[in-house]
Amino acid sequence: MVGLAEASRLGIRAFEESERVELRPNFTEGDVQAVIWAAYRQVMGNEHLMQRERLTSAESLLRQGEITVRDFVRALAVSELYRKKFFYGNSQVRFIELNYKHLLGRAPYDESEIAFHVDLYNEEGYEAEINSYLDSPEYLESFGENVVPYYRGFATQRGQWTVGFNRMFQLYRGYANSDRAQNQTQGRLTWEVARNTSSPISPAGSGQALVGANGGSRGQLYRVVVVQKPTQLTPRMRKATAEYTVAYEQLSGQLQRINRMGGRVISVTPA
Repeated sequence: MVGLAEASRLGIRAFEESERVELRPNFTEGDVQAVIWAAYRQVMGNEHLMQRERLTSAESLLRQGEITVRDFVRALAVSELYRKKFFYGNSQVRFIELNYKHLLGRAPYDESEIAFHVDLYNEEGYEAEINSYLDSPEYLESFGENVVPYYRGFATQRGQWTVGFNRMFQLYRGYANSDRAQNQTQGRLTWEVARNTSSPISPAGSGQALVGANGGSRGQLYRVVVVQKPTQLTPRMRKATAEYTVAYEQLSGQLQRINRMGGRVISVTPA
């Protein structure tokens, strides 16, 4: 964990000082309320909810001990409310980024994670996509059945990639901010995940523009150089290369197609 002074400068002091929220045996009504609100804040991207938007049936089941915290988180993530806020209006890559943030508390590490979830959704649908996070060994090891997910990307823990710390700041823009308030419908991490790089940290709430590999990339064209998979017409000793010029918004989809065709990306540069 970073020190409190540094956490304050980076805009994450609220997370550094807060304890994880867990529903223990013999819980009180106050304990349940704390868990419910922590789950709403985490899963719904820190957005204020109206009373009519709350999932009262799932809350009641949790209060009665009929479901676990993980079940409650699942109910939130598969709800129509979550779909309206994060699925319908966003690109598929942005939706996946937010699922990682809300359900696993971190940013995606590499292009293979994005590609896996794109394929999973296309083949098995929405609920399979959500369940893949909540039923994963990573979720169970990190949160178990009764801990509310939290932003692990700001901490150094076993199994965490250090690149996740920097990337988390692309997804998190301050404790008082919400995911939908960012007005971002395209993936924030497409560029740096594709190149396996990480942007310098821009402190949340600083008002500064994002800098580094991800900054200024929207609206640009990129040249993707690929080593193609050998075919019967291509000698194995000779590596055939191909170049693609791709708009930023189409970059992630193009990289996924290249990966499925067995190609290997060797460079991604501004065109």
